[in-house]
Amino acid sequence: MKAVAQKLGIGSTETLRKWVRQDQIDSGQRPGTSTEESAQVKAMKKEIAELKRANEILKAAASFFAAELDRPHLRS
Repeated sequence: MKAVAQKLGIGSTETLRKWVRQDQIDSGQRPGTSTEESAQVKAMKKEIAELKRANEILKAAASFFAAELDRPHLRS
């Protein structure tokens, strides 16, 4: 590992070891979370956060408009 890391110009053998380990996971030779699965989870977490923000905005708007409907209006 050390010789290969030096030939590739990688500063740490641990970096190379992690790359090899992740490649084994991605190719199905080793159990674990693949790069694709990790990207999907990240995208889903981002989407969930966006949906939660949108939901809060909608709740606030619904409360505002409900209060407007309850308020007596004067007609001129």
